[in-house]
Amino acid sequence: MHLWFAPLQAQDQAARSAREVVAEASALIDVDQQKALVETLAAASPEEVAIWFAKWKEGEIYLLEDDAGNVSAVTLEGEPDAEDKYSLASVVTGKTVAGADGAVIRKTKDEITMADTDSSLRKAMKGVTDRMALSSADPVRRLRAVKDTGLEQDPNKLVLLEQRAAVEKSGKVKAALVEAMALIKLRSEDLAVREAAVMELGKMGSIASQEAIKTVRTEAETAGQTKLAAVCSKALSDIAGHISRVNTASTAFHGLSYGSVLLIAAIGLAITFGLMGVINMAHGELIVVGAYTTYVIQKIFAAGLVLSPFGMKISIPGFNLTGTSWGMYFIVAIPASFLVAAGVGLLLERSIIRFLYKRPLESLLATWGVSMVLQQLFKLVFGSNNVQVESPAYLSGNWTVNDVAFNWNRVFVIAFAAFIIFLTWVILTKTRLGLLIRAVMQNRSMAACMGVRTERVNMMTFAFGSGLAGLAGAFLSQITNTGPNLGQAYIVDSFMTVVVGGVGNIMGTVISALGIGMADQSLQQALGNPVLGKILVLGAIILFLQWKPSGLFATRSRSLD
Repeated sequence: MHLWFAPLQAQDQAARSAREVVAEASALIDVDQQKALVETLAAASPEEVAIWFAKWKEGEIYLLEDDAGNVSAVTLEGEPDAEDKYSLASVVTGKTVAGADGAVIRKTKDEITMADTDSSLRKAMKGVTDRMALSSADPVRRLRAVKDTGLEQDPNKLVLLEQRAAVEKSGKVKAALVEAMALIKLRSEDLAVREAAVMELGKMGSIASQEAIKTVRTEAETAGQTKLAAVCSKALSDIAGHISRVNTASTAFHGLSYGSVLLIAAIGLAITFGLMGVINMAHGELIVVGAYTTYVIQKIFAAGLVLSPFGMKISIPGFNLTGTSWGMYFIVAIPASFLVAAGVGLLLERSIIRFLYKRPLESLLATWGVSMVLQQLFKLVFGSNNVQVESPAYLSGNWTVNDVAFNWNRVFVIAFAAFIIFLTWVILTKTRLGLLIRAVMQNRSMAACMGVRTERVNMMTFAFGSGLAGLAGAFLSQITNTGPNLGQAYIVDSFMTVVVGGVGNIMGTVISALGIGMADQSLQQALGNPVLGKILVLGAIILFLQWKPSGLFATRSRSLD
């Protein structure tokens, strides 16, 4: 038998592609020679190496022997014919294999030999891919490779990590290297090295090393190594303390972000209900308007969408943007969701609400009916199922500090809530509209006598509150499902937040939202039961309102009625 690849052995191994090396190595019989060739791929393209190693290990590479006894590596092409025969593609060139007469060669799987791999060869392949990952230009990939290598606890890979540590520049990867090397040293035969590694991991608060340290402690207790067992117990205690601090910080962050979500959902209601006295049960649907507006803009930035309201087919073309350009859709969706929701609120105020001022029961029933109509309208236009709103890259991922993960979307909602509060404060205290709103709120009749067009102020105030609800929907579309019933999950909590803070008091709404959010997340963490935590929060709110029916900050008015 002759190897068709013999002339290639004189080439510079580092300059050869992965497919060439895999083609030659798979045709060899000697495993040591195969491993030697595999080791030469350390400088090849990582992506190409991963592809061809996977094909080899998964049995997708076959050996074809021609009439002269030359062996070449091939892969199967397409689907088999009626005789269960495949056309073959050369691993080296990727071209269809043909005979001397130019006819395409077709073989059944039984007529060709699968290129096998044993455990030692697969281990050599993994060693190559590990070295590639550790030296990758992408710090995220390096970090993942370092962590995976540490968890393997293979003493043979300690040298690789030490070599990487000598040249590593990224702070995160350096810290991961220290942890990974300590994990591997836990398997050292030297007792002093193992003790030092355990102490290092305990000092770091290494959560990933808990099970490994427990194993070392069990082995030490069995072998009568009391000092090592005590060091392990101390390290596990330190790690447990670190986990407790991480959980506390994570709970506080999640409580703050949940409170911010409540605040964004409630701030519009604080305007329409708190300042205008209108019980708007359709506030949740105004949130949904903002969420669907975000969905439509996302689709327009992509390939477009097709809607079928009332049996009519409406096709909206898209810009077919991708990557960063597509991700800018959310920047456009923020003002768009405000304007669309404000427009819907304006229409609602002009058609229904303006006839129901100072008639709270009628306004509650009317707006509840409007919410039912809007929900059915959403179902007719967008369907009953939830729609998918994908987050852009700058809202995905997280920032990890000392094992506490700060999700970008949650950080954004906190910043977004702060911006909305600042914007609302500026409008209410620094603009003519805000002055008129406060005048009408304090004494509607006197403001009308002074020439204030109260109907116009009511219209603008309701539209502004509705627009804020639309902004809430725009962000909620990034962190939860967008569907016709999205608003129903927040309408009760929004009213609760406004009432606890004090009807008509913006600062009270802020404190109430953050307090309820922190209490809710803390109780869920402490009790381990989200339902029970929610029940306790609601119970506490009921007791609080029994004590202070006007909420945290009662709104003062100059009106005598």
